[in-house]
Amino acid sequence: MNQDTDIHLSGPFEAIDGSGRTHKVKAIRIFDEGYGAIDVYVDFAGPISGLHKDAGLIAAVQAQLRKLGYNGPSVTAGDSVLQENRLLVLEAPDAFNAFAASKGWKDLSEEYGD
Repeated sequence: MNQDTDIHLSGPFEAIDGSGRTHKVKAIRIFDEGYGAIDVYVDFAGPISGLHKDAGLIAAVQAQLRKLGYNGPSVTAGDSVLQENRLLVLEAPDAFNAFAASKGWKDLSEEYGD
């Protein structure tokens, strides 16, 4: 991802996974333009390999998003091929779009609406 096209939603915080281990999160961000579907990128300070479906870790990210004002349905685990050693990629539901737009996200699909 290019830092010039990222929208930072959150700065650093700590997230506890389903095993009770604490992980330092550097940031939660989204890409500033998309076609209706938004992936949420969570950057970690250390490795989180194998934890992309960990319910506790995803819940901790969701709790942080709620602190930021998002009140829709929960984010879910993203495609396993998108995951990296220090990056958790989550899929946001359609209801997330309004929250993302309030942070500066542009839905490019609106230009081609019926």
